[in-house]
Amino acid sequence: MITRIDDYFAKGCGRCERFGTAECSTQVWKRGLAELRRICGDEDVVETVKWGHPCFVRNGRNIALIGAFRGDFRLSFFNAALLKDPDGVLEKQGPNTRHPDMIRFTGEAQVVELEPVIRAYLREAIGYADAGIKPPKARPELELPDELSDALDTDPALAEAFDKLTPGRKRSYVINLTSAKKPETRVARIAKFRDKILAGKGALDR
Repeated sequence: MITRIDDYFAKGCGRCERFGTAECSTQVWKRGLAELRRICGDEDVVETVKWGHPCFVRNGRNIALIGAFRGDFRLSFFNAALLKDPDGVLEKQGPNTRHPDMIRFTGEAQVVELEPVIRAYLREAIGYADAGIKPPKARPELELPDELSDALDTDPALAEAFDKLTPGRKRSYVINLTSAKKPETRVARIAKFRDKILAGKGALDR
């Protein structure tokens, strides 16, 4: 995966064989992504790379993430349960996503059309970050370790994939993580398990 922000817009995220080619989704939606970057960059946030994608951070808290796919490109918000969405533009990433958390674009002109809305939502999210407000955590099916809950809260792709796992596979991760006594060990295991979770596998699956 990439580590430099400009590489994302020039080449892609580095996750697949289309990286650095004209077929990369970042090149298909090049103008729309540039407009999203401009809008986010105008706000008082720090632009960085997380999970191979542009992520905008305020006071150490993730605000929004840009993503590109073959059929659309998106601006995904963290802690989206807090957003009021008066314009009804937020959609769920998938059927197992708990809250609508993204604005999805199927045409590059939509970004400019929705610019006032995008800015309003970014500023609302920034306001919550400045105030230290977080959404209440929903009671999970399992008692998740704090480190796993934090990882799911800050990684939309991981949260969506974990939600799709069978109860048994979810439990396999909880058992494995709770067996570790030290928080840093649990954090390291979560990082190691991420690709397995995204692949729909359990902790013991190969």
